[in-house]
Amino acid sequence: MGKRILITGGAGYIGSHTAVELQNAGYEVVIVDNLSNSNENVIDGITRITGIRPAFEKLDCNDKEGMRAVFAKYPGIEGIIHFAASKAVGESVQKPLLYYRNNLVSLMNLLELMPEFDVKGIVFSSSCTVYGQPDILPVDESAPIKPALSPYGNTKQICEEIVRDTIHAGAPFRAILLRYFNPIGAHPSAEIGELPLGVPQNLIPYLTQTAIGIRQELSVFGNDYNTPDGSCIRDYINVVDLAKAHVIAMGRMIEKKSENNIETFNLGTGRGVSVLELINSFERATGVKVPHKIVGRREGDIEQVWANPEYANNVLGWKAVETLDDTLASAWKWQVRLREKGIM
Repeated sequence: MGKRILITGGAGYIGSHTAVELQNAGYEVVIVDNLSNSNENVIDGITRITGIRPAFEKLDCNDKEGMRAVFAKYPGIEGIIHFAASKAVGESVQKPLLYYRNNLVSLMNLLELMPEFDVKGIVFSSSCTVYGQPDILPVDESAPIKPALSPYGNTKQICEEIVRDTIHAGAPFRAILLRYFNPIGAHPSAEIGELPLGVPQNLIPYLTQTAIGIRQELSVFGNDYNTPDGSCIRDYINVVDLAKAHVIAMGRMIEKKSENNIETFNLGTGRGVSVLELINSFERATGVKVPHKIVGRREGDIEQVWANPEYANNVLGWKAVETLDDTLASAWKWQVRLREKGIM
């Protein structure tokens, strides 16, 4: 077997796609997930795609002794990809303490355990929310970190600071901070995809559930922003493209390809797309109409943000390649598969 990698939150949306890409690249994967926003059946999907069943432990990363037992059970873990976190902007405004506890304690537990088990590096799942509303677009890694507009965004900022301070203090491992823009889509096999529990907090699953008739209509939060059509603009990145960046980052850390013990990369396409544009693109790609209405702005939302991905392209050696239409078509294929299986 190849090098052993721990994925926290590995049964989740981005985590499961990353598990597939890691296994396809020859790594051995251990998944830890408390299934608070995921389903254990995802492990079956990963297995069907790759032909390899990853090790799985149902556990909350806030349980430090439980995590210590995982490291002991699976000796020789060389790297961690840390996805496990609460991640909905709107919910974080309503439940800030839940977000601070889940997102900060889980990371600190890992950083404290890594030296104990000689783990060489951690890839931290960060977010473009750390930039707030940038002064200059597209935004690159040198942009100032703005005051967060939500507790979720604040946890990502604080977690980045925790990692930086830990490395600065001489921790015997490396770190790469990956700032995602907006991951969407599903694996082309339709074996795994985004499957939130309950009412979706993210745009695309709500859109596809509306298109298939589960939800009555999609709410577009605001059409009075300073953008061409008045709706918010984001940089939507295919989830498989995003997953592949984690494989590259892990190899870079383990093989010490950089002189720096900590690095930061933006992961995006470099193209901003408005919510209304996205709806139109979905309808064009699938031929399916999406009932939608304009409602008031949502607290915590940033007006517009998209990436300058040149640093990731040139230094990390990664680039987003999937088109928006193909990505949206994959999201719809996944939704149709869920209906066929009687899941949703």
